[in-house]
Amino acid sequence: MDRSIRTLGRFSAILCDLDGTLVDSRAALARSWERWLREEGVVVSAADLPHGVPANTIIETVIPSHRREMSAARLQDIEIADADGVREMVGARRFLARLPSDKWAIVTSSTSEVALARMRAAMIPPPAVLVTSDDVTGGKPSPEPFLRAAALLGVSPDRCLVIEDSDAGVAAGLAAGCAVLIVSGDRTVIPEDSAAPIFVSDLRLVRAHSDGDAVVVELHG
Repeated sequence: MDRSIRTLGRFSAILCDLDGTLVDSRAALARSWERWLREEGVVVSAADLPHGVPANTIIETVIPSHRREMSAARLQDIEIADADGVREMVGARRFLARLPSDKWAIVTSSTSEVALARMRAAMIPPPAVLVTSDDVTGGKPSPEPFLRAAALLGVSPDRCLVIEDSDAGVAAGLAAGCAVLIVSGDRTVIPEDSAAPIFVSDLRLVRAHSDGDAVVVELHG
């Protein structure tokens, strides 16, 4: 076997985050949040907001309770309308194309409508299972989104690989009992401790193929 290829594991399912993992929406996110913050008169920079958590988690900290529903709807409209520059993360579509359709899910802190808009813009294929902030009561870093995705796929969480980029998402995946691979953007690190997260610079390095009921995930290079 080529020594540059390392098998990361055999999994029952792959649970992928969306923004920052499969879809590069950084510019659109920044514009949308900056516009929303200006409209709301909130003196905070979008760059200072936490990444990877549901919008409502942030809204609850800066918007009075009687206006939160209307404010959340306005933010969603802004985000759906701004897909300029939204594209796949490097290697994302190629990686997904090798996954059996019934063995992967997208698990995102976005609402369903925002997630679908960004998937269309980036030409990310729709998964059989999509879990969004609309589907759970506890968003990331709660494990609930990943536990729900595993249940909908009919697999045990401890047989799943979570692919994430945010601290909140990594915490959620680990809390759910999943293995975690982090798309870091700048490094590749495989720890000696098999329970610790694996870091890869981008998804071009990650390959997957079916082997019976399992999905074998390998690191190349």
